[in-house]
Amino acid sequence: MKPNNQERRATWSWAFYDWANSAYATVVIAGFFPVFFQSFWSTGVDPAVATSRLGFANGLSGAIIALSAPFLGAIADYAGAKRRLLGLFMLLGVLCTAALSFVEAGAWFEAAALFVLANVGFMGANVFYDALLVAVSRRERLDFVSGLGYGMGYLGGGLLFAGAVAATLKPELFGLADQAQAVQASFVATAIWWLIFALPLFLWVPEPAPRLTSYRAAVAAGMKQVAVTLRRITKMRQVGLFLLAYWLYIDGVHTVITMAVGYGAALGFGTEQLISALLLVQFVGFPAAILFGKLGERIGAKRGIFLGLAVYVGVSVWGVFLSEPWEFFGIAVLVGMVQGGVQALSRSYYARLIPEAESGEFFGFYNLLGKFATLIGPPLFGLFGLWFGQRYSMLAVIILFVAGGLLLARVREEKAIGAQFQALSDQP
Repeated sequence: MKPNNQERRATWSWAFYDWANSAYATVVIAGFFPVFFQSFWSTGVDPAVATSRLGFANGLSGAIIALSAPFLGAIADYAGAKRRLLGLFMLLGVLCTAALSFVEAGAWFEAAALFVLANVGFMGANVFYDALLVAVSRRERLDFVSGLGYGMGYLGGGLLFAGAVAATLKPELFGLADQAQAVQASFVATAIWWLIFALPLFLWVPEPAPRLTSYRAAVAAGMKQVAVTLRRITKMRQVGLFLLAYWLYIDGVHTVITMAVGYGAALGFGTEQLISALLLVQFVGFPAAILFGKLGERIGAKRGIFLGLAVYVGVSVWGVFLSEPWEFFGIAVLVGMVQGGVQALSRSYYARLIPEAESGEFFGFYNLLGKFATLIGPPLFGLFGLWFGQRYSMLAVIILFVAGGLLLARVREEKAIGAQFQALSDQP
């Protein structure tokens, strides 16, 4: 059954939010904030101290969302407030991102505080964005729609990042005084981009009906519901198995994302090559994530995830032996082909396993694990480098991909659907 015009409009409006907020993930988190924090806001400070401050800021924002996401999701389910809460967190992120442009040199604490709040806004909004997937897509189209969102995110984030990089390389062409002003302008541009392209979601994505009409009652019920859901997950074995599998293999995915630039730099690749590779991942990821969504519709989301994990294992082995720049770019292409696909199909597959009416709450737990998905990989990556040499650190992530894949193989979607009804009957 083909989607009607209303469904198509809702789908594209939902996907455009990924286009909107991925600019923050690419330009701020992955791109300029870490470098600017070291070179502009931490002037005269030991680099190790600046790095530790940045790590603390990242960890604090992740911990805030990880601990609050299940509660926020449950409250949104009861109140029918996914869009409204998404909007509140998004505005927090937008305002704090723009405010970074006005932080003076050396003011590391103000910069770190705004970064923590912007991250909380970004990640908190994503809890409700993921949960709205089931509101814009029929079950048989979940894979494609989820892939479309990630694909639009890669393209949108990549385009703005490319423009920001161009402005920092040639600030005079953009009427800017120097590189520092170009980076500051990129924060404002990211905030405006995020706000403008998020508007279609609020206009055309439907809000699921509330389960309670009083906000006070919804908050109270949502807080209580988290403990109930934890008990339900222990009884919904397939959901629990998937979450454990997801936590392991997505840790591997995030480790590749967070450690790849440092790994390339350690092997002697230049800054321009590393930035070019990052851009290459973004632009390859755009069509690849959408195609992976279509592939999931044909062969099933779980098989699609397995394919992506197999490519990651191959990339990890290749990474041990790479020595030429073309190889680094080749790995970037392969990562771009599967990174968004694994993320998109994981989201759509999980959406099939959970009760639709509690999508916010269940995606709260999903996002919680996503925030804790760097607990094993980066430390293991570092230990392998110390034990066996820098090149062999790439082999560490294979353990996570294989362990996650083995657990995923035990998940049965048809059993999860049956267990939903049994778990519902156990609610007080």
